[in-house]
Amino acid sequence: MNPLLKSILSPSFGFAILRVMTPILFASIGVAFSALAGSINISLEGTMLISAFFGVIVSAFTKSLTLGLISGILAGIGLASILAYFHLKLKADIILAAIALNMFASGFTIFLLYIFAKDKGTSSSLKSLVFPSIQIPILKDIPILGEIISGHNILTYLALLSILIFFIIIFKTPLGLRIRAVGQNPDAASSVGINVNKIKFYALLLSGIFGALGGLYLSMGYVSWFARDMTAGRGFIAIAASNLGAHLPLGVFLASILFGILNTIAIYLASLQVPSEFIQMIPYIATIITLTIYSIQASRKKRKL
Repeated sequence: MNPLLKSILSPSFGFAILRVMTPILFASIGVAFSALAGSINISLEGTMLISAFFGVIVSAFTKSLTLGLISGILAGIGLASILAYFHLKLKADIILAAIALNMFASGFTIFLLYIFAKDKGTSSSLKSLVFPSIQIPILKDIPILGEIISGHNILTYLALLSILIFFIIIFKTPLGLRIRAVGQNPDAASSVGINVNKIKFYALLLSGIFGALGGLYLSMGYVSWFARDMTAGRGFIAIAASNLGAHLPLGVFLASILFGILNTIAIYLASLQVPSEFIQMIPYIATIITLTIYSIQASRKKRKL
C-alpha cells in the first residue's frame, strides 16, 4: 500500500487531525462572532500570537497553569479591546487597524521574548507549563475510535465544546440575537433601541477570547514553548474557515476539520521526502482555493437576489 495512503487510513491520522484542527477551530469561532456582528476581526493572527506568548511567560515565572491561562485570555481581550477602540471609537477602518495589530503583535512578542528569555527565537530556556492531556474512560478502550478521540489535550475537548457554546450564545441568548441583528442591519437594530457599537464591542471581545484560547493551545498544548511568529498564518486560515462555514456553528466546525485534514496531510508528506517548500504552501493554497469557492458562491447568491 502507498505509504501516504496507509498513514491516512490509520487511527493516528484521525488523532492528528483533531490535534492540528484545535487552534484553527478556536480562531474560526472568534472570527465568526465578529463577522456575525458586521465587524470581522482579522487580527486573530496577532491575538493568538500575543496570547501564546503571555501564557508561556506567566506560567514559567509563576509556575501556575491557571495564571498562565488567565493571562493569555486577558492578552487576547486586551488586543480585541484596542481594535474595538480604534474601530468603534476613533472610526478607523477595521481591516487597517487589524493589520497594524498583527504587525505589532509579531514585533512586540519578539521584543519581550528577548527581554525574558534572552532569545529572539524561542522560549525554550524557560520552563513553562503545559495543559494536561486526558484519557477518556471507557472510550479509550474502544479500538480505533478510542485511539482517535481519547488522549487529547484538554483544550482540544474545550474547542469541540466551544461549537456548542457558540451555538447557544448565537441562537439561544438575547446577546446572540442582537449580534445577528446588528450584523444584518445595524440601522434597523439601532431603531429598536439596540446599542450597535456596544454589541459590536461584545462580539469583538468574544472574538478575542476564542482567539486567545487558540494561541494558548499552540504554545501550551501543541508544543511546550513559544516561538516567534509560531501562529504561521493560522489566524488567516481561520478567516477562510469561518467564511467557508458561513459563520455558523456546524459550517465552521466542518471547515475547520477540512483545514485540519489538509494541514495533517502536509505534516505526513514531510516524512516522504517531499520538498519542504511544497509542503509549506499546501495550507495557503487550500485557503486561496476555499476563499475563491466562497466568493463564487456568494456572487451567485447575490445575482439570484
